[in-house]
Amino acid sequence: MSGQSTTRTVPGSRSPGSGAGQRLSGLAVALGLVMFLGGFVWGAVLYRPYTVPTPSMEPTIGAGDRVLAERIGGADVRRGDVVVFTDTTWSDLPMVKRVVAVGGDTVSCCRDGKLEVNGEEIDEPYLSEGTAAEFGAIPEVTVPKGRLFLLGDERSGSLDSTAHLTDAAGGTVSRDTVQARVDAVVWPMNGMLEAPTGFERLGALSSPGPLRTVVALVIAGAVLILGGAAYGPFAKRAGASRTRADAGTAGAR
Repeated sequence: MSGQSTTRTVPGSRSPGSGAGQRLSGLAVALGLVMFLGGFVWGAVLYRPYTVPTPSMEPTIGAGDRVLAERIGGADVRRGDVVVFTDTTWSDLPMVKRVVAVGGDTVSCCRDGKLEVNGEEIDEPYLSEGTAAEFGAIPEVTVPKGRLFLLGDERSGSLDSTAHLTDAAGGTVSRDTVQARVDAVVWPMNGMLEAPTGFERLGALSSPGPLRTVVALVIAGAVLILGGAAYGPFAKRAGASRTRADAGTAGAR
């Protein structure tokens, strides 16, 4: 006998743990698909996309910006919300404005250059720096129950409640006209709208919708899918490298 050692490769043999790795890979892909698709479905159920065609909400929302608005009922609207509504006395198309007063409130402008609601001066940091709260006087208006008083953030040219003060409803719209509340500007990617903290003294503000959670689910699902799918080729290359290394070691004996 020559004394040389030989090695044999058993057909069908696999490296230890490869079966468990494949199972974990499949589980990661399956879980990722559930999270990815579930996030999209959840988002589609809760949110509607809108394109804002005019600059009446600048600088918060620019002309042509794409927004995501959470589907809500009119009863859920609070002061400071940016809402999508359709009132046929204003327009046949959906409009986007900010709610500055709700039923029972009194609103006026501008004794000290600021909007007043229920006698409180409202800080409005969402207006362009140096912009007046209103370019014309708003006589004191008492908002009827079940109705809303709305303004655009670009006060000089927005066709909002101030343009309808002589209407029968005194420039207000019904809560029932509200279709959704804007949560974020997604194109360009300006992100979530800032909380209208100037209204906090008058009552609780609306809480943001679950948009961040929806986005996190979609991203986490995509990471799991890509990571799980990449495991197979990576493990195959790693196994081939080990086989070549073992063969080289055996040939040197």
